Amino acid sequence: MKATVHARFASQLPADDDHPYRTGAWRPQTTEWDASELDAAGEIPADLAGVYLRNTENPLIASRGLYHPFDGDGMLHAISFQDGEASYRNRFVRTLGLAAEQVAGHALWAGIAERPDSARRSDGWGARGRMKDASSTDVVVHRGIALSSFYQCGDLYRLDPRTLADLGRESWSGRFPPEGVSAHAKVDAATGELLFFGYGKQAPYMHYGVVSRAGELVHYVDVPLPGPRLPHDMAFTERFAILNDCPLFWDPAALAKGVHANRFFPELPTRFAIVPRRGRTDEIRWFEAAPTFVLHWINAFEEGDEVVLDGFFQHDPAPKLPEGASLHDKLFRFLDIHALRARPHRWRFDLRTGKTREEPLSDRVMEFGKIDPRRAGRPHRYAYNVTGVPGAFLFDGLVKHDLATGREEAYAFGPGVYGSETVMAPRLGSASEDDGYLLSFVSDLPNDRSECWIFSAQAVGDGPIARVSLPERISSGTHACWAPAEALSSP
Repeated sequence: MKATVHARFASQLPADDDHPYRTGAWRPQTTEWDASELDAAGEIPADLAGVYLRNTENPLIASRGLYHPFDGDGMLHAISFQDGEASYRNRFVRTLGLAAEQVAGHALWAGIAERPDSARRSDGWGARGRMKDASSTDVVVHRGIALSSFYQCGDLYRLDPRTLADLGRESWSGRFPPEGVSAHAKVDAATGELLFFGYGKQAPYMHYGVVSRAGELVHYVDVPLPGPRLPHDMAFTERFAILNDCPLFWDPAALAKGVHANRFFPELPTRFAIVPRRGRTDEIRWFEAAPTFVLHWINAFEEGDEVVLDGFFQHDPAPKLPEGASLHDKLFRFLDIHALRARPHRWRFDLRTGKTREEPLSDRVMEFGKIDPRRAGRPHRYAYNVTGVPGAFLFDGLVKHDLATGREEAYAFGPGVYGSETVMAPRLGSASEDDGYLLSFVSDLPNDRSECWIFSAQAVGDGPIARVSLPERISSGTHACWAPAEALSSP
């Protein structure tokens, strides 16, 4: 391995830090690396070409009060593959908030577990306001540019997906929505469009938009909701966008007092907005289903007169805690997919009758599902999901889920080894849906190292076919994407 330091950053976190999401697998990094000719155990496939990108939370400055892992500063990790070789880079996302706090030397905005009025500055970003847009949640590649984003709405930061060079904020020719954009914008590989949504505390509470293959904002409409909501993800089909109104949101009574406390309202249905991809507000059709909260969708597609949507149904969106539970336990129970009992689920919306049918797809607790990106918005057979550690926000294995037969092929990473959202990278020249590779950044705590593991998508249970070494153990984080080589240049 040839590795050089691009930059080092000074951390102001306490030397004896014991926060569960700033230590262990969540230990932040302060070094940016450039590494080539990466060492590998096993052979890197010659027909793997593109970039695997992952966003992580890497705080440099202590929070004003209670730190939540989603408050951390965004850092992107990129491993590029070409002709059986791999190279790696990582970079902080150069957000306006990070720059301001580095100058100030202390936190300026409130985190998710803090009251907004505790912020030292009255400006800020986010659906609830007075937050720092850390751009640390998600990453997609559109028009050859990597776009990082924040889960509670903000700017989109542009980076070169191979070099991670800072390309500034997205503007869409001056038409970037003042309400901001949420994480989980969707790229349609077939049309080149980017579909996105945003939400906030002001009516109509949600918006939906489309950016063309040419990079122009060509569609932006209101999606009126009954009040402030907390949608985290969206889905799409060839003809429709699908947005949601789940009955877990900020308690209105607490919100009136300036407190942002999540509450589940089981007496309310889960509602789904199905709108033509370039549809008007008055063309939205609402469907109702069993009450739940869904953090992430897997995919959606059309089948006859039905829109089919797959995602992770939470059977306990607001898990109760025993007497004497700590404040950390209360804050972080919404990160535990076992406590939430999140399982794959399917909804069917009949466009003729307006009725909804739904069914469970598995009894196994799983989340963070990915598919062959070429199947986005089209019928899919396979989902690649992660399993989690009970009581923590850590991924301890992956599962290939065959939705046609119900078969699940699992692989456990091993004691003290934690992975990331696992992407599917079709091999060059592949035709079938599972003809490719699964990629996961893995942190091995017992050996204090990180690697990128490469699996055959057709033999997940056999374990990795190659393990590619990284120059440093990286932090856990949230979302990732695969960009094939042909998607890395702007049209």
